[in-house]
Amino acid sequence: MNRLTSTALVSTLTMLGGLSAASAEEINALVWCDHSDPALIEPFEKATGIKVNLKEYEGTAAGLAILDQSQPGDWDVMVIDAVDVGRAVDQGLLAELPADKLATADFFPETVMAANNTRDGKTYAVTEKFGYNTVAFNKSKVDPADMEDMATLTSGKYDGRIAIYDYYLPVLGELSMAAGVPTAEMTPASLDALKPSLMALRKASKSVSDVVASQTALATGEVDILVGGGEWLTAVLHAENPDLDWTIPKQGAVRWAQSLAVLAGSKKQDDALKFINYVTSPEGQARLATSSCYWGMPANKKAGDVLTTEQKAVLRWDQQADYLAKTQLYPVPDAALDKQMQDMWTEMLQN
Repeated sequence: MNRLTSTALVSTLTMLGGLSAASAEEINALVWCDHSDPALIEPFEKATGIKVNLKEYEGTAAGLAILDQSQPGDWDVMVIDAVDVGRAVDQGLLAELPADKLATADFFPETVMAANNTRDGKTYAVTEKFGYNTVAFNKSKVDPADMEDMATLTSGKYDGRIAIYDYYLPVLGELSMAAGVPTAEMTPASLDALKPSLMALRKASKSVSDVVASQTALATGEVDILVGGGEWLTAVLHAENPDLDWTIPKQGAVRWAQSLAVLAGSKKQDDALKFINYVTSPEGQARLATSSCYWGMPANKKAGDVLTTEQKAVLRWDQQADYLAKTQLYPVPDAALDKQMQDMWTEMLQN
């Protein structure tokens, strides 16, 4: 990634939030691992004097549990799955953000990026990064044309060479789309109808594993295909193994999006907003998009002016309009449907 000079970065931050290097503040942030990259955090700290204390977590449930065990004001900023913003708003956890002070004018289409971040005309979070849970594979080991059709995965051709990403929402979402049911329209009946497909996929697979284990299995050749994988998994390995690739099948795929919010109990909401405006600036977005933990598409299109040509090629920058049209957001089940999903997933894991 092109590195900004310190002078240019201070100028950018000043325009975004009136930041001052004389500040001696700290903010506490609950984040995903991509925000722990010093290449993202250190420029903000050096330019503003605001230290960012980070605590990593995985999964919305874990993040909400941390908040439940904390006192109001313990945390200032939170990264959260975009589809779970409403859940956090309902619990009174997020502060309203001043929409006129957010750099969203240059974001990808609002129909994609904004729907989950607002409630009753008020903004509670801003999307910062997105990507796809789809099919990742080693193109030197499988026929890329086969990966364009989900049906190939259970045809017998690749039995024992497949891994499944161990997260029920995106994988069940993928299978639902393959069955012709949009993720937003999943019901108990439509989920029941997916059970044979899920079990067939499990029968064809060698393993069901988490992010690190899935990435390792694909990188080492233990498996050649990962259902639920995508650019977030293969991009960081591209330089070492350019044969690791991903595609969106003709049936479509599930789109993940992560948002950044200020906690309602924060006593440092101004500094928290400054951090959000940095992360969503073109420079912050380019750094977040290519984090050493995992890559993903930046929400701000102007990050393309900062990313290198090679980085944009890995992210499939020029294909995003088509990808966005072919994909749908994660399913957002109610409590009953979520339990049914988890029960089905557990049954699959036991087979």
